[in-house]
Amino acid sequence: MAGERIALGVACAQTNPKILAKKENLETILQVIDEASGKGADVIIFPECALTGYCFATLEEVRSVAEPLDGPSVGAVAARCKERGVHAIVGMVEASGERYYNVAVLVGPKGLVGNYRKTHLPFLGLDKLATRGENPYRTHQVGKASVGMLICYDAAFPEASRILALHRADLVVLPTNWPIGAECSAEVGVRARAWENNIFMAACNRTGEERGFRFIGQSQIVGPAGNVLAKAGKMEETVIYAEIDLSVARNKRTVNIPGEFEINRIEDRRVDLFGDILKRYPI
Repeated sequence: MAGERIALGVACAQTNPKILAKKENLETILQVIDEASGKGADVIIFPECALTGYCFATLEEVRSVAEPLDGPSVGAVAARCKERGVHAIVGMVEASGERYYNVAVLVGPKGLVGNYRKTHLPFLGLDKLATRGENPYRTHQVGKASVGMLICYDAAFPEASRILALHRADLVVLPTNWPIGAECSAEVGVRARAWENNIFMAACNRTGEERGFRFIGQSQIVGPAGNVLAKAGKMEETVIYAEIDLSVARNKRTVNIPGEFEINRIEDRRVDLFGDILKRYPI
């Protein structure tokens, strides 16, 4: 049986970030925080590289928009979150010495809560130039919710979502830049990750076109049964909302017919047979 209802208001902002236009993109982020907080959102999620754009051609371009995590853009988001009493998750480029990371920052009323550096890098856009993240997959507290972060291609590796679920994530957020060719991620992948782990997933994609790449939108908030709670279309800039019940993610036992048909995708794992998953095999 599910426990007492624990509500969290989630918003995904499907925006159209402009490459190398950090000031303009930041203004959009702040405006959306104002709008979404007024509609009951507790946590507002933005796309991968929402602050900077994604399709960089050179390392010099990356360097020109990168900031440390204590830089002015995170500071501006934190100030707005404090004013509105909400949390936001924003994709950007992090500068750390001579390294540059594709990062999602979790910011709240008290400032920076946590960050996640993308660990799986496809040969595309910023990720051709970025350093691979080595963050462990860990959760952060957002009010009463335990929230994990991944970025785009990370969701193609089910182990990452599973680790977050094992760390008791209620909600896994996925800032992403799905271009044409990534339709399966939008149509199947997010729902599968939610269903197999009995967690909520919130995937926030961008829309629009950038340097010849067309992005497919379809941001979505998905429930633990793989059920879509809210979904955006492919083309429009929009904000989608859902109120989720954290107690549903915390109850891992699915009772279809009491005493006849019950499953638990966490407890029922045969970890004694999973040793090969740590090995690398030639493809």
